[in-house]
Amino acid sequence: MIKCLAVVALLCSLSVQADIRLPTLISDNMVLQRDTALTLWGYAAPGEQITVQLNGAVLGQVQAAKGQWQFKLAAQQAGCGHQLRFTGSNQITLNDICFGDVWLASGQSNMELPMARLTEAYPQDLASANYPQIRQFTVPQQYNFDAPQQDLSAGQWQAASADTIAQFSALAFYFARDLFNHNGVPIGILNNALGGSPVEAWLSEEALQAFPDALAQGLKFRDKALIAQIEAADKAKNAQWYGALAKADAGLTGDTPWYAPTLDHSDWQSFTVPGFLPEPFTGAWWLRKTVQLTAQQAAAADTLRLGSIIDADEVYINGVKVGHTTYQYPPRRYTLPKGLLTAGNNLIAVRVIATNNKTGLMPDKPYWLGTDGQHIALSGQWQMRRGATAESLPSDTFVRWQPLGLFNGLTAPLTKLPIKGVIWYQGESNVGREVQYQQRFRALIRDWRAKWQQPQLPFLYVQLANYLEKSPQPTESGWAALREAQRLVQSEPNTAMVVAIDVGEWNDIHPVDKKTLGQRLALAARAVALGEDVQYQGPQLLSAQAQGDKLLLSFDQQLVLKAGQSFAIAGSDGEYRWAQVKLQGKQLVLSHADIKAPQQVRYAWADNPDAVLYNSAGLPASPFTAQIARPK
Repeated sequence: MIKCLAVVALLCSLSVQADIRLPTLISDNMVLQRDTALTLWGYAAPGEQITVQLNGAVLGQVQAAKGQWQFKLAAQQAGCGHQLRFTGSNQITLNDICFGDVWLASGQSNMELPMARLTEAYPQDLASANYPQIRQFTVPQQYNFDAPQQDLSAGQWQAASADTIAQFSALAFYFARDLFNHNGVPIGILNNALGGSPVEAWLSEEALQAFPDALAQGLKFRDKALIAQIEAADKAKNAQWYGALAKADAGLTGDTPWYAPTLDHSDWQSFTVPGFLPEPFTGAWWLRKTVQLTAQQAAAADTLRLGSIIDADEVYINGVKVGHTTYQYPPRRYTLPKGLLTAGNNLIAVRVIATNNKTGLMPDKPYWLGTDGQHIALSGQWQMRRGATAESLPSDTFVRWQPLGLFNGLTAPLTKLPIKGVIWYQGESNVGREVQYQQRFRALIRDWRAKWQQPQLPFLYVQLANYLEKSPQPTESGWAALREAQRLVQSEPNTAMVVAIDVGEWNDIHPVDKKTLGQRLALAARAVALGEDVQYQGPQLLSAQAQGDKLLLSFDQQLVLKAGQSFAIAGSDGEYRWAQVKLQGKQLVLSHADIKAPQQVRYAWADNPDAVLYNSAGLPASPFTAQIARPK
């Protein structure tokens, strides 16, 4: 009996091995790069013959060797509705295949940010999305430090519709929509981004050879026991910290929990929302507010908006938990169950968890109860009480961000298929390491071109947006220094940089205006990838010359100068001061009464600068810094 079972198992195994199989990426609804020959591939038993058909016509046959097969597909014109069929011992039919322009959308969270996060800013764009020829494949976020992976564990191509658009990369969608509306060519998006990732994580082992420290760090994680140990330690650390905090929190451990409507909070301290605790605090603290509603308001209200909170929160209404968020950045938008609210008094309680000294509710964010169209403001006076203090929570190791892992796991499986180009938004995680970043970002562009075997692969990227509070005086800035590193990388051929210092938000590292950036990226694609004669960049500095106590800056375009202070100059002491600026066509004249021999100039050199310099098409100039060579 055992021998019979073994024979059956062997026969089943051979049958499975004999079936032809395709990689995950080659599937229904996919978009393949138009106007270029490409290779389709798959898996089958050695020696098996595979017949390939396109729209019912036989293109040819190929024989599997060593368990794999490849088939050369001739260049195809743009269009959708095609069918591919692969026949061997079994048959696989792929329907509704498009040939169009395939773009790799990669980077960190500002590329990953889904359309769902833009619901309030662009509701119509989500509700009316109907672009069957714009399709996205979301790459599973599975790192690997051992070797470049040949396939993906999961994923499917999805067309942009009202049912699917919420999970599309917002930036990639607006980019694709602009291009599609321009020329009608189908667009494929390979959504290959991961929040928080530094540039090193996206470099291959070959590229990392030039950066031995980063390579050594990545190679450490080939030790799976080390990964398991780190992940277990992080999990235990977090469980202990949060568990201890919950046990110590008077808001959870007393006779009446502080989220209960029956609790009397009249003796609690007054607190203004939005706002921050005035002193450093780590631990748990609570907010409560009673809101009066009419019967009509209670029946209609379906949403609670609480801006963004540093760091985590649990939210209760009338004693019922309605939502929680575990870290700072996501917008607090909680959907309310029917029947929870009542006519009369309704109690909102918020437990805020602060992990590292600074905590509060971010200003200039929405705080309301109701519907998107009609709501009751929740800003103003609340009652506040501290529940428990704690030591700062040590940060996690974040194995997924280590060098090499994301290239091997997320990018390598995509490199077998030609693409039209790359759109990239990343750099926040490298702020403070600008010199290193410039070197490694250049290496990444060259590395990916080599891996795709496309030496001139267009690489379009977004410069860091404006962020954090404005500075009234010229100052040093890590964000500005990283932007300068990005600007200098434009010297790589077939690249273009989109400036974003006018679309950011001081209080959010994830600005919602991805539409403007998508439009600017599309302009860059039309120029760099499609070869069109279109203006896609703001003014570029050509020269900076000293003329006595003044500086003359010359640009390549007619200039539009808006109000604000962004130009600063310095003399031999290196101390920057805001300059007086006069516009003369394509030139600016800069001066300061206390600087007789200007030697340096900076534009928009701040975390959150004023964007004042544009061209007539409304495209902003990049921040820059320049030394001035004075005549001897």
